[in-house]
Amino acid sequence: MPPVATLEAYLELVAAVESVARELSIPVQLEGYGPPEDPRLGTFKVTPDPGVIEVNVPFVRSFSELITQTETLYEEARAEALVAEKFELDGAHIGSGGGNHFVMGGATAADSPFLRRPDLLASLISFWHNHPSLSYLFSGRFIGPTSQAPRTDEGRDDSVHELSLAISRLPQRGADCPPWLVDRIFRHLLVDLTGNTHRTEICIDKLYSPDAVSGRLGLVELRSFEMPPHARMSSATQLMIRALLASFWEHPYQQPLVRWGTQVHDRFLLPYFVDLDFQDVLSELARRGTELHPAWFKPHFEFRFPLLGSVSKDTTVLELRCALEPWNVLGEESSGGGQARYVDSSLERVQMRAFGVAPERHMITVNGVELPLHPTGTRGEYVCGVRYRAWQPPSCLHPTIGVHAPLHFDLYDRWNERSLVGATYHVLHAGGRAALERPVNAAAAEGRRIARFHALGHSHGTFRPQPTKVNPDFPMTLDLRWVR
Repeated sequence: MPPVATLEAYLELVAAVESVARELSIPVQLEGYGPPEDPRLGTFKVTPDPGVIEVNVPFVRSFSELITQTETLYEEARAEALVAEKFELDGAHIGSGGGNHFVMGGATAADSPFLRRPDLLASLISFWHNHPSLSYLFSGRFIGPTSQAPRTDEGRDDSVHELSLAISRLPQRGADCPPWLVDRIFRHLLVDLTGNTHRTEICIDKLYSPDAVSGRLGLVELRSFEMPPHARMSSATQLMIRALLASFWEHPYQQPLVRWGTQVHDRFLLPYFVDLDFQDVLSELARRGTELHPAWFKPHFEFRFPLLGSVSKDTTVLELRCALEPWNVLGEESSGGGQARYVDSSLERVQMRAFGVAPERHMITVNGVELPLHPTGTRGEYVCGVRYRAWQPPSCLHPTIGVHAPLHFDLYDRWNERSLVGATYHVLHAGGRAALERPVNAAAAEGRRIARFHALGHSHGTFRPQPTKVNPDFPMTLDLRWVR
């Protein structure tokens, strides 16, 4: 039989086969005859991926459908003993590692808002670039220029200049613009370091690609998202994206691109500045007429940047949180399966945030080294990042630099030259009890994290901390690898 070309023809064929089957009382199947591509059909795919099961869900046309679909997906997955989270041996509670990518467009390429209004795509790119919190708050552990969803300004110094030029060359709002032009303008900029059009934060390889019809669907994919552990967290994220697109449709975002430079991997890897920038995102939405409550995104922040512990002395409080660390891809090495490129996951970063500090008297140190504290604008409040080597793998950058853990923090009194209070953060169990199995749930994982922080262990006697030299490229972070 010839292949069917339309959905109506396919349905007629199915009805005819079922009629014959009923008359003959025999089972008849349409081998190799699936329904043709049609925008009225919703399809989904289930694909095994390393460590996860990838589910591509159908497109929806309303937010109520989106919520129902998301909740159904999580419920059905849990019924099969599948979850969107996992626990590390040290108690880290992280996402499953699978992408929670959002694909947006229209029922057909001609109906895609990104092709009908190219300024919508320009607004999305510009706003995302100017708010790095959108790149890091919802992403997975592997971030940076060689990750699955790198920012356009990660690893390429001239990308902001080139991207600004590309946006300026888009036709004005209301002017005629052929769909292929939008693809041509952005195709070679929204890529990773190797030119891969798929491994990028904002992917347009299915917008209007010249390669094949399957790539001319008018779709834009946001890839800097990881599956959160709860359906409502995913729904809140999708609500934010829809609100941004709706506001850009009414009022295009036309602010110039910020040249962040090294601030992207200094300031915006710390939870304080990620939260500060994301509050600006919500404020911008409120100014545009859509108010999203900040409390809806508090679970995302606490999940991404869990509190490790705190210690206080009188009115002074020291708070330690997890921060982000981009892992570098190493050179090729031989492995059992051939050539492999590992990542240096031995580097970690934490944020020290202090309240009630008097800089004329107090200093905060880590392993005897002064921290370059940065004022937040609130009197007595300071923040700083600490980058350190957590463990010593066989392959890593700078293999002669040893492990810096455990980290000993001190609130140092300049007047009396002694520590007032201290805390110790261990990468592994403080007693050396290496866990053999992963935590069974979030409570057990939190217990392991709590066991690694001790609100004691300050340095005794009088001493003078080692002064630190502020790196002008990374002023917010103390990199212990540079301390001798």
